[in-house]
This record gives sequence, C-alpha cells and structure tokens, in this order.
Amino acid sequence: MSDAEPKTPHERAMDVVRGYTNRDAVAVEEALSALDAGSWIEVYAILSGLLRSTISIMELTGRRWQVGELVRHTDEVAAVAPPHHEFAIAEATRAWARGDESAMRALSGQDLPGAVHMTAVGVAVLGLALWGRPKFLAVLDEFHETATALVNDRFSGG
Repeated sequence: MSDAEPKTPHERAMDVVRGYTNRDAVAVEEALSALDAGSWIEVYAILSGLLRSTISIMELTGRRWQVGELVRHTDEVAAVAPPHHEFAIAEATRAWARGDESAMRALSGQDLPGAVHMTAVGVAVLGLALWGRPKFLAVLDEFHETATALVNDRFSGG
C-alpha cells in the first residue's frame, strides 16, 4: 500500500491531458482510475475550463486551426482512448473541427466518462496544433504550477 497522497481532480485532469498528448494509453487509464462520481464531475469541469482557455489563446493569437491538422492530431491522440470511446471521440472531434458542435454536445450529455475523455482529447489536439508536443507539455506544467499555487494560496489564507 502506498503512503502517497491521492491525486486531486486537478492533477488527474492534467495527467489525462498529458497522457493523451504523449499517446500513452496506460497514463490515460491511470489518470482516471478509481474516480468517484464527484471527482468525474470535477475533472470534467477542469478540462472544460482548460479547453475554453486553449481556444481563447488560439483566438487571441490569431492562430486558426487547419481541419486537416486537427483531424491528424485527433486520429493520433484518440487512438489511445478506451476502445469503447475511441470512435465516438474521434468522430465528434472531427465534426467539431469542421464547425459542427452537435456531436460533441450529444456525447457529453450521454456519458460523463466519455465527455471527460473527449474533452481531454480536445485539449490535447488543440494544444498540439497551437504549440507542438514539447511546448504544449511545458504549457501544461506551467498551468499546473499556477493552478496549484492559486489553490494553495486560497487555502492558506493568502
């Protein structure tokens, strides 16, 4: 038995995005293992915020994604999703890249774990398109450090 503190939903959200970015199915599975219902919701909320932030950064920089680039990244990243989610995630993300958000909304509304995986794939795909793998992983580390500092500051009364 490990004496390590259990990971927070914030850490798990970051880990699942890193797992997808690195195309590491084991890391994806470990990031989301043994979550209770409340933690699934928290992870989804964190990922949704990260997705919105990434889209905002793309818009602020004027960087527009190319559908072909997003489809290529989607195929690579979604390949490590759990088999029962892989096809739906890939298809929903492809539709979203073409401007059709209905498939993403439909999948998100049906299955919370599926929505978590789909949102993590979306963040990874956009991050890869915006920064490339090494820079995106550094951005994730920076985001994690900043969010952790904010949480720690909030709880320490600072």
